[in-house]
Amino acid sequence: MGGTTKYFYYTYALYEIIHENQNYLAYTTGIAIITTRLNLMDLHYILLRTYGLEYADKAFDYFKKFCIEISDEAVKEANYFKYQYKKRKLSYVDCIGFILAKKRNVKFLTGDKEFADLANVEYVK
Repeated sequence: MGGTTKYFYYTYALYEIIHENQNYLAYTTGIAIITTRLNLMDLHYILLRTYGLEYADKAFDYFKKFCIEISDEAVKEANYFKYQYKKRKLSYVDCIGFILAKKRNVKFLTGDKEFADLANVEYVK
């Protein structure tokens, strides 16, 4: 996996890939995915509301192999990041993902406009 491009997949990115958004096609092959169970929790809820339990469970089970652990230090850094950008009203899940991407030196893949102007973000709508 040495030459593989890695991205942290924010909930938005996971959702768009599931829905075959053409702008996300480049992120469906040859990519090492990183995410958290918190992002999967978000995704599961969105899919549960839209498609029902079976579909939501299937997506959760597929993506859980890409989950990484959240350290205590990352939680603290995410809270500080949330505090710094409090006017943007970012969720805790958003902030954890952003910090984990930064700590792992991978791009944070999202279509959330609140992140579009930040370093280390791959913003795709």
